[in-house]
Amino acid sequence: MDIDVTAPTNPFVAEEAAKMPAHQVVYERLRAMILFGNLAPGQAVTIQGLTAELEAGMTPVREALRRLIAEGALTHQGNRRVTVPELTLEGVDELGFMRKTLEPELTRRAAKRLTECLFSALKSCDEDLNSAIARGDVGGYLTHNYRFHSLIYAGADAPIMAATVDRLWLRFGPSLRVVCGRFGTSNLPDKHRDLLKALEHGDVAAAAQAMAEDVEQGMRQVRSALDEKAART
Repeated sequence: MDIDVTAPTNPFVAEEAAKMPAHQVVYERLRAMILFGNLAPGQAVTIQGLTAELEAGMTPVREALRRLIAEGALTHQGNRRVTVPELTLEGVDELGFMRKTLEPELTRRAAKRLTECLFSALKSCDEDLNSAIARGDVGGYLTHNYRFHSLIYAGADAPIMAATVDRLWLRFGPSLRVVCGRFGTSNLPDKHRDLLKALEHGDVAAAAQAMAEDVEQGMRQVRSALDEKAART
């Protein structure tokens, strides 16, 4: 198993880890590995292997796996093995419908509550994202894209919807690395500029529309990558 859990693209940082109990530390690291494709869809890993890679005890690894299985981010395969579920085309359609329903609404609410601090953070994050795209840095792209969306949803002051969307990202996030391999970072969808422009002008409807288009383009490319994979098998 070849997993880099210390890469700089992993948003899990030492300062945050120091404040968390061991089981939460392991959970956050495993979650990031799934979210950003370090564990590929369909890849089987063992509890013993994860314990060794994470240099963690068996108990916190088991607890983290239990939580992630409950969230649908992992599937138990027996023989102490787990896998990241592989997306089906039907699953892409479901996820696309839910994302297009919830994420524009969260954007609408965040736009109405926009602060100078949040707007500045979004601009900075988008600059980091653009730099990652220019470098062809897949890990950086995935990390900063997730950060950008998370900042918006946190600003919506709608914790139930935001938590639901975050769980949806665990279901399609691993496939985004497949998309990066198929299309390259320079051709990945980027509606963030339109969204930032709408936010700057206080255009709530345009901000929500930009998010809807961002979601639509992203899920379309996930579907295209899955279609191409199916055609090869």
